[in-house]
Amino acid sequence: METMEMYHIAYEKPKVTLLQQSGLGVAEIAARTCYDSFENSENACVKNAMDHLDTNAINNIDDSDLLSSLAWVHHHHSIIEHATLSYLIQGTSRGVLQEHARHRLQAISVRSTRYTMSSVINAFVASLEAEDGFEFFFETLLTLNLFVITDKEYLHIEIRAIHDKLHFQYQRDSDFIHTAVAKSSIPFIEENRGNAAALFKALENGKKKRNVGDGFKHIVSDNWKVDMVVTFNIRSLKNYFDLRDSGAAWFQIQWLAEAMKAVTPVKYLKLIDKNYKDK
Repeated sequence: METMEMYHIAYEKPKVTLLQQSGLGVAEIAARTCYDSFENSENACVKNAMDHLDTNAINNIDDSDLLSSLAWVHHHHSIIEHATLSYLIQGTSRGVLQEHARHRLQAISVRSTRYTMSSVINAFVASLEAEDGFEFFFETLLTLNLFVITDKEYLHIEIRAIHDKLHFQYQRDSDFIHTAVAKSSIPFIEENRGNAAALFKALENGKKKRNVGDGFKHIVSDNWKVDMVVTFNIRSLKNYFDLRDSGAAWFQIQWLAEAMKAVTPVKYLKLIDKNYKDK
C-alpha cells in the first residue's frame, strides 16, 4: 500500500476495491416510469422496456441523457438513488470510521475488534513468558500490521501504551488468563513455560476465546486499522465525495474518499461530480 507522511508521521493509505455496481439502467427505468417517456430514451433496451424487458442490457447502460438532465439541470437527485456501488475498504483507521459512519445513507459492515483481536491478547499472554516481555510483545505486534501509522518510533509509543494497559489489567485481575484465553488453550501455558514464541504459536493455533474483545477493547486507539464493506447509492455518494474529497476534510478521510473515487466508474461520476460532467 502507498505511504504518506503528514505532520512528520508516516501513514499507510487505505486500499479500495469496487465490489459491485448496479448500473444506471434501473435509475433510468425509474425516471422514465415517472414521466411515462420510455419512447424518448436513446437506449433501445429502455425504449422497449415495457414491451420487452432485457434486464442484462438495461444493467449495462453506460450513459443516459435523461439522468444527466435530471442530475445537472433539474437537480432531481432522488432518481439516482436507484444506482448503487459497493466497496471493499482495507486499512483505513478507526479514527476515519468515526467520521465515515456519520454518513447515514449507506450500508456498512466493519471488521469487529471484539471478535478479531485475539492475536494481540495472545501476544501479551505469551510475553509473560519472555525475558523481555515488552520487546517480545512489540516485535510480535509489528508483524500483525495493526496500525495505519508505519513510523516504527511512533509505533513503539503506541504499542507500549497497549502493553501497559494490558499489564495494568493483568495485575488487577486474578482471573485475567481465563478472560484472555479459551479454556481448551490454557494448558498450552504450562506446556510452554519460558518459551514465549512457542506459546504464542500454540495459542494462535488453538481455539479462540469467544468475544475476547469484551474485556480488552479499551486498548484500541484511533490508529488501529479497520477493514469494511460499504454500499452507497450515488446520491449519498455525491454527498460523501462533496464533503470528504475536499481540502476542508481531515486528511485521512480525504485519502479514503480519493481512493473510492479512483475506482468509481466514470459513468457514475458524470452524474455526481462536476469535474466529470462532460466526460
